Amino acid sequence: MWRGEQPLVLASKSATRLTLLVHAGVPVETVAADVDERALQEAAGDTDPAGIALLLARAKALSGSKAAPGRLVLGADQTLALGPKIYHKPASVEAARNQLFELAGQTHALHSAVAVASDGVVLFDTVVSAFLTMRPLTEETLASYLAAAGPRVLTSVGAYQLESVGVHLFTRVDGDHFTILGLPLLQLLPFFREQGLLP
Repeated sequence: MWRGEQPLVLASKSATRLTLLVHAGVPVETVAADVDERALQEAAGDTDPAGIALLLARAKALSGSKAAPGRLVLGADQTLALGPKIYHKPASVEAARNQLFELAGQTHALHSAVAVASDGVVLFDTVVSAFLTMRPLTEETLASYLAAAGPRVLTSVGAYQLESVGVHLFTRVDGDHFTILGLPLLQLLPFFREQGLLP
């Protein structure tokens, strides 16, 4: 389906984002984005969680565009927030356990941002949010979940994959599948169509 002369460049190591693009018929090459996410977030100060996701997506797209001159480069990022508090990927299973207990019985937000840049100029960006309500969790339920999920709890910002055993943690999800997985495709694909890159 892709009508571009060259594949899209993805400035990300995310296997999920790569898979989503490829399954949507978009050929992809990857480059590393040289971005210090925590430093950018600290420099942004009181920026809201959705704004942080957008800031990081733009920074990754711009960084990748330096490594791939003349190409369209996509950067993406996702933040998880409970109110104003932003969560990061847990560093250990114990950190994942503590984070899940904080989220239990609450509705948190996933803010997924995407940006497309070329030669140091951002051509498109957007941020879309999904809201997920986690059921109350007992120690036994959480222990069972952590055992079933295994080391995957350390690979996502929420310590869960909704598309896997993480679905057992939730009572309600408001938002589209792609936003939850970290790439708002339903907003990105129209940009590619406007550029004549998709039919």
